[in-house]
Amino acid sequence: MKKSTIVRFYSTAFKILPAPLAARLLERLWFTLPPVPAKARAPRIPLPPATAFELPFEGGLIRGHQYGVQGPLVYLVHGWGGWGLQLASFVPPLVAAGFQVVAYDAPSHGDSAPGLEGKARSTMPELADAFQAVVAERGPAYGVIAHSLGAAAVTHALLHFAEPARVVYVAAATDFTVTLDAFQAAFGFGPRVRDGFLDRFARRFGTMDSYDGVRVVTGLATRRELPPLLAIHDRDDQETDADGSVQLAKVWPGASVELTEGLGHRRILRDAAVIAAATEFLSTDWEAAARATVPRETMEE
Repeated sequence: MKKSTIVRFYSTAFKILPAPLAARLLERLWFTLPPVPAKARAPRIPLPPATAFELPFEGGLIRGHQYGVQGPLVYLVHGWGGWGLQLASFVPPLVAAGFQVVAYDAPSHGDSAPGLEGKARSTMPELADAFQAVVAERGPAYGVIAHSLGAAAVTHALLHFAEPARVVYVAAATDFTVTLDAFQAAFGFGPRVRDGFLDRFARRFGTMDSYDGVRVVTGLATRRELPPLLAIHDRDDQETDADGSVQLAKVWPGASVELTEGLGHRRILRDAAVIAAATEFLSTDWEAAARATVPRETMEE
């Protein structure tokens, strides 16, 4: 994190507040989404015709779009502070390959309404629940392409949810203690504040270690057969460590890893080679799924 005015403000607050109040402040900061202007969310490429949809969720609405008229469903799952069409570059190649593509904004993200956490706030479990809700409404997922925390949300959903046939993770977030380390380095709070926050987190969600991607997948692999995984990560990613994807693939049976260079955490979503690799991976052995789908008869702009 850069030493912006906001970082300096919170750094000062953590220094002057008593540890219990500072832990509450850290909890609020942890679950607050970064603001993204609507202009920044506009797709940068032409997209095929789409059907817009709204889905009631936690007292609000999840909004999204579905592309393509027939074929297996592929879901695009964005990460923390992202939006569905942050992965827009995947849409035209997937539709051309014969898929239908569903892109949606999670609660409090993009054009979707807040969920139970309130405006500009969310949690990873809420993102996982939203993914399950969208799939339940739009149809079974043949494939998933998930970015950053979206990958963690999909992994979490696999604990309770029928898995897709194939999964692509891009810049997957796998270890939240690393993120907490970055918060601590940026804001300068001490161990009492960190421990207080972890206690508050555990009371709501269980220990933070229980969300470690390698740990979750290791447990899943002992209980069920996991779908094939392609994990793509950039060595120069400054937000999620590429080694996390490498370690995840080691415990995910049959997984493969592709490492890129110079693309970082977000530009990787627009890289032609990455998009081609994901499309090719999802296109493998999908004919049976394609035959099982029924063409949608109408499409709306």
